[in-house]
Amino acid sequence: MTLIDYCTILIFIIGMLLAGLSFSGKGTSMKSFFAAGGSVPWGISGLSLFMGFFSAGTFVVWGSIAYTNGLVAITIQTTMCIAGFLVGAYIAPRWHKTGALTAAEYITKRFGVKTQKSYTYLFLLISLFTTGSFLYPIAKIVEVSTGFNLYYSILILGVVCILYVALGGLWAVVITDVLQFVILTVAVLITVPLSLDKIGGIEHLFSGAPDGFFDPVNSEYTWGFIIAFGLYNAIFIGGNWAYVQRYTSVKSGKDSKKVGFLFGSLYMICPILWMLPPMIYRIYNSELTGLADEGAYLLMCKEALPNGLLGLMLGGMIFATASSLNSTLNISAGVFTNDVFKNFWPQSSEKTLMRVAKLSTLFFGLLAICVALLIPKMGGIVNVVISVAALTGVPLYLPVIWSLFSKYQTKHFILTVTIVSLFVNAFFKFVYPLMGDALTRTEEMVLGVAFPVCLLAIYELHARVKHRIDPDYTIYLELRLQEVPTSGDSSNNRLGIKVIGVGVNTTGVLISILGIFANHSNGLVLSFGVGLLVVGSILLYLNRK
Repeated sequence: MTLIDYCTILIFIIGMLLAGLSFSGKGTSMKSFFAAGGSVPWGISGLSLFMGFFSAGTFVVWGSIAYTNGLVAITIQTTMCIAGFLVGAYIAPRWHKTGALTAAEYITKRFGVKTQKSYTYLFLLISLFTTGSFLYPIAKIVEVSTGFNLYYSILILGVVCILYVALGGLWAVVITDVLQFVILTVAVLITVPLSLDKIGGIEHLFSGAPDGFFDPVNSEYTWGFIIAFGLYNAIFIGGNWAYVQRYTSVKSGKDSKKVGFLFGSLYMICPILWMLPPMIYRIYNSELTGLADEGAYLLMCKEALPNGLLGLMLGGMIFATASSLNSTLNISAGVFTNDVFKNFWPQSSEKTLMRVAKLSTLFFGLLAICVALLIPKMGGIVNVVISVAALTGVPLYLPVIWSLFSKYQTKHFILTVTIVSLFVNAFFKFVYPLMGDALTRTEEMVLGVAFPVCLLAIYELHARVKHRIDPDYTIYLELRLQEVPTSGDSSNNRLGIKVIGVGVNTTGVLISILGIFANHSNGLVLSFGVGLLVVGSILLYLNRK
């Protein structure tokens, strides 16, 4: 990397911090800090959901699979498109209808405090691993690009993320998510044609690929895995407590539907663009082995991009991947403050709760750093992400989602399904291999999805036949009827759009400058810079109107 690349990264770090910290004085209440006032525009919330989900190691995890297996990586991510549409059509409006600030608050209203505490402790425990798995890819990207020590990268980037999440709350997260989407999209659109040019054009991608490289599935990632992974994604996107915020923080149920539909629409196109560079790098250099394939995406960027643009890509990838970390930090702190601390000290003032919220963000961030430091000893990021998904995703989130549609599921049964499913999955993951055998990747994923689905379906049918409506459901309905609807606080919306407009304009200026001084492909880079200037100016004009 050149000096101009490092300068570009530094500018991005400062810019993202300023964007996030511009809301440091706005999160003065629990609703503003954890739900952004309950009136976030659906487009902003949808882009934030998209960034928060895909950036969980997309370039490292799926980039590694794309380099090794080819088209399979795109097939896997297509399931996320279908999942997004399913969530938008059915699950997102149900969450909005609950009127709850967090998923944990809904569980309290529907099933009681004891059940909520059990789920809260499980969520906080599992979120330590997921949050750490979000931080590790950022540091891996920095290590591959700059040679900077992996562990120092984890520490520094973790502190940066903790800082603006703790001070700015959910508004800081969603606004920086939108800016990250703009920056990363431009960087990827520049990278794809330049990468193809390095191997002599798209025809060489097909002619130089190894056998089976463009098969949609293979022996490890079979159609069974794809179907099970698609169901898992619908449940994960619909039930993950960090993503539930995106459905509850918009104005209406109709807007929550749009959040899911926007997510699904973006996943129709983006995986192809994301996975092409590591696939192209397989043709350019087929000698990566072991965990080295985790850096395939950045290695292609290093070869193809002109001076300064590698810094643009790296900056975009760092903060895009940080998006998932930021979302999970915010919701973990929200759950702890709203659903643990507040239960023990219900008379706490708003000022005290906000202080606890910011301190708990710091605490969970430090724990995430510790987990990220241990990932290399856990078999690498691909193994950690997919195993955690198979083990915990459906058991933790499906029973609660099911209760949004059912008046028969009881607190005892849904918690039993969660705990039993977690134990069964853990047995086949850790104990069964000690007996001389092990589940394949497909079997692991199918078990993780099918077992809790079957348990819930059997009980649902039994309760319907016996007409056993859960007594807690009747109480829940009575409480919902007594609640007075509160209007969302949209006071920060204009500021949010203004920050986005200024950020897009600033990015346009930076890319235009890079285009002028680039050592090749000046016209391509400059055109994107000018385009961003136009978009940013339109946003600022409309915001003033």
